[in-house]
Order: sequence, then C-alpha cells, then structure tokens
Amino acid sequence: MRYAALLRGINVNSGTAIAMSDLRAVVERLGHSEVRTHLRSGNVVFTSADERPERVASLIERGIAEDLGRTISVIVRTAAELRRVVEENPLTVPDPARFAVMFLSGPPDRAALEGIDPAAYAPEEMRIGTRELYLHFPEGMRRTRLHPLLEKRLDGVCTTRNWNTVTRLLALTEA
Repeated sequence: MRYAALLRGINVNSGTAIAMSDLRAVVERLGHSEVRTHLRSGNVVFTSADERPERVASLIERGIAEDLGRTISVIVRTAAELRRVVEENPLTVPDPARFAVMFLSGPPDRAALEGIDPAAYAPEEMRIGTRELYLHFPEGMRRTRLHPLLEKRLDGVCTTRNWNTVTRLLALTEA
C-alpha cells in the first residue's frame, strides 16, 4: 500500500531540524520501500505491506524517537485517502499557495468548531472534511488569524500542508 506520512512541526527553525536523508533512513529501517521525501517540511511517501495507517504512523514516530532522539507527531494517509481529500475539496482554489488542508488525527470536533464566527476571520475561509479542514488564506498563511485558533481548539494531532504540497503528495503516492 502507498502512504504519505506528514510530520508535524519539523524544519520550521534550527531547533526542529531533521535531515530528509535521516527521515528516509528511519522509514527504510522500518521495512518500508520506495521511500521518497518531498520538500524539507516532513513529507515522506513510501510503500508498506502494513495496511493499518495508524500503526504505520505510530511506528514512524517510535523510529524517529529511537534513531533521531526526537518526539515528532506523524499523520499517515493512504493514496486513496489523499485522492478523497482532493476530490472532496468544497472550496475553489484561486491560489494553491494560499489554500491549505489541515490534516487531523481523527474526525474534527464539530462542537469545538461551532463557536468560531466565520465573519470574524473573513476573508479567510474554512470548511470541514472527514479528517481534515480545508482552509483558504487570501492574505497568505503567515498572517492568518484562523489557523492558530484552530490548532488551539482541536484535540489530537494536526498538521497543515498547502494545496501544492497536497496535490504533489497525491501524485507521488499514485505514481
């Protein structure tokens, strides 16, 4: 099965640095094949005989801790799940660099999201997906007010990728 593993919060500053060659080595040591990283932000695509994405994520987290001495949260999606994320996008994507998907470790807590007044964050937009949130930041992700609020309100692990990265990861998992 083809997977994409999304690591949370690496290579955002010198204190969170992980070399992609080290990440590939961890994933290969765990017995996965056709391992390829994409960008320096913690995206790795690979093939695995294990058909349990949550287990694969847990093993990668443990492998990173053992081999690299780092505690990093990992979210794993299958190629089919990435295809669903792209096909079920409820918003238009005028600029892929300003459109993102927040991947969640589980279904979004709708009660936690209900208290967010969309008008207070306009022109930013958000739509709820199955295990993701679709986000449009017309003024760019660096200046968003909505994204930090979502990270505070949501339980579990989350990590965000812009639309360019999401569609590239889909292409890599389907290749």
